[in-house]
Formats: sequence, structure tokens, C-alpha cells
Amino acid sequence: MELTARAFWLDSPGHGEIREVALSAPAEGEVLVRTLYSGVSRGTESLVFRGGVPESQHASMRAPFQDGDFPAPVKYGYLSVGQVEEGPAGLLGRTVFCLYPHQTRYVVPASAVTVVPDAVPAARAVLAGTVETAVNALWDAAPLVGDRIAVVGGGMVGCSVAALLARFPGVRVQLVDADPARAGIARSLGVDFALPAEAAGECDLVVHASATEAGLGRALELLAREGTVLEMSWYGDRRVSLPLGEAFHSRRLVVRSSQVGSVSPAARPGRTYADRLALALELLAEPAFDALVTGECDFAELPGVMAKLASGSIPGLCHRVVYDGV
Repeated sequence: MELTARAFWLDSPGHGEIREVALSAPAEGEVLVRTLYSGVSRGTESLVFRGGVPESQHASMRAPFQDGDFPAPVKYGYLSVGQVEEGPAGLLGRTVFCLYPHQTRYVVPASAVTVVPDAVPAARAVLAGTVETAVNALWDAAPLVGDRIAVVGGGMVGCSVAALLARFPGVRVQLVDADPARAGIARSLGVDFALPAEAAGECDLVVHASATEAGLGRALELLAREGTVLEMSWYGDRRVSLPLGEAFHSRRLVVRSSQVGSVSPAARPGRTYADRLALALELLAEPAFDALVTGECDFAELPGVMAKLASGSIPGLCHRVVYDGV
């Protein structure tokens, strides 16, 4: 019997559509997954939707199960939660997370799915990829007990980092964002909030995730002597300027990058991508993460919704896609 599914494709920059796709029956060692939810990773997927991935980054920006090539046509995405309909006995019927694009059903190697813990609702598990990014960032940053920390940029990644930092003993954590509406989200996550002009300085660590030049400049201003900015923003094809004059050298400030494509070398030896993702899913047992999901739509609505997300006309953080009855 031929298997079919429906998938969201970027047909051309700024225009998405739902296409029917053929599936092969799962072979030994593979699983057939029926999608329950997927999540839109706003920053990256908006950049892809607008056609803003630089040619030099086409290879490194490929998602694990991407079809097509940048700028388009391309099937892109990596936050999918579903139920295993066919596959090994140990996975049959289990709820799993997979780095797969927005599609109603799909066949992947069993090794590509991670079982969602019973304590984590499937609807919340779409955040696993973002929380995994935050885990990697904190392995890179290695915050210490009692550190004074700011997170500049209250998007999905910044809020995920702030939520994890809220669990560190004795730290002062402040989420900094130009949108005062993010104050409520910060409160739900258990951290303080400040507008950029009001943020507390003398920070040992600033995690920057606003993807703006102004945000990066403010992050440097908030550092104490010998402090570090951990840069998590990805600017695509945009250039940014850094204020490396004035007191940058005399205060011995540090700017370092963090990117989820590699497991942080600061992680304990032997930690794998699978270990990191499993940890992220375990951390999602915390209900506070529900604050990061700020919108929802049916799968059939995704082409129009993606255009609005990319333009900013739909505000918020993670947008969850629902596949009920699809």
C-alpha cells in the first residue's frame, strides 16, 4: 500500500504551500511517525522563509531531514512531536521528538527519534530543540554559583536560557528585552525583567540572543571587568558592528560564540547529540516552559501563518502547529 503525507514547503522566498508527498513503507530499523505537533523556530525559520540564508551557509544550515536546497524550493523545520505507528516493538505507540520538518507523517531511522518522557506533555515537547540549544549554551558559558547574569533578547532561545539559569543557586538573572510585554513571560520563568536602558550592569556573564546590533552593543555595556558575552544570535546575511574601542580592551572583555551544531567542548567527555537532546526533554517536565508557546494554528493554516510570523505581524515566541485529524 502506498503511503502519502502532506508537507509544508517554501515554494519561493516569501511563499509557502502544502504539498502531497509519497512515503516508503518503513524498513527494518525505521519508524513511521504520525505527527501530533510541530513548532516554528521563529528566528531561523523566518530567515529561511524570507530567503535570507547566505550562500556561504547553505551547507551548514541544512536541517537533518531537509528536502530541497536554499533559497527554495525547500522543506525546512526541526521541531516535530508525533506517535510511532510502525516500527520496533519498544517504540510502537510511543510519543517521540524528531528533528523533522512540518509534515503529517514521516519515515525515519529509529535512531533519529527520542522518546518523550511521560512527565512531559507532547504539546510542550516541541520546545525540545530550543531547550537543547540553551543546554549547549550553558555548557559553553559554564556559569558559576553567585554569578550576575543578563540574557539580552527575550525570544525563544533567550527565554529558554533564562529558564534554565533560574535554577542555578545564588545567581542574579535578568531577562532584558525592548518589548515590555516580555515581562510577563520573565515572571512565569522565575526571572527578573528589564528594558535595555534599565538593565542592571556589572554582569559576569551576558547571554546575547536578540539578533540585533543594538542588543549586542548593550550586552557589552552590561559586563563587569573581564566579563563575557556569549553570542547566540545568528545574523544570516546581515553585517553587524561591534564597539571594540573605548574600554573594551582595558576592561579585558570577551565575546565568544555558541552554536548548537556542535556539542560544546566544555560538556563532559563522551556527551553526544542524543545525550543533549534527551537532557533537554527531561528538563521540559517543568511547567514554566509553557510560557514560551504563545500561538497556535492548524497545519492547513501554516502557509499563511508562516508569512505573518516572518513579517512580524504575529508577535510572540514559539508558534505551535496542531495536526489533529490530519
